[in-house]
Amino acid sequence: MQRHVDVREGDTENPLKYFAQLRDPRVERKREHLLEEILLIPIAAVLSGAESWNDIAEYGADKLDWLKTFLTLPSGIPSHDTFNRVFAALDPEEMEKGFVAWVSSIAKLTAG
Repeated sequence: MQRHVDVREGDTENPLKYFAQLRDPRVERKREHLLEEILLIPIAAVLSGAESWNDIAEYGADKLDWLKTFLTLPSGIPSHDTFNRVFAALDPEEMEKGFVAWVSSIAKLTAG
């Protein structure tokens, strides 16, 4: 199921807009966490120095109050295994396309 999110050039307020066309590889009835949140937490965690799935899950737990200000987290923070499993199942070309578009928008915005 693909989601439609409007992406404007230079719009970096929500990096998830650049991953809107990413296909969710999980079986629908087994989805406990929103794909968007499984994508955003690792982005924030890695930008903050996380180096492993365990670090990412720990970051999510440590920043839970802050994350809840803009994420719904219907089942809380995904486990390190969930992050690993979902990222392993994502289409790498789709992920790369979204990531490159997002980073390019930041480069344009910062003139660099």
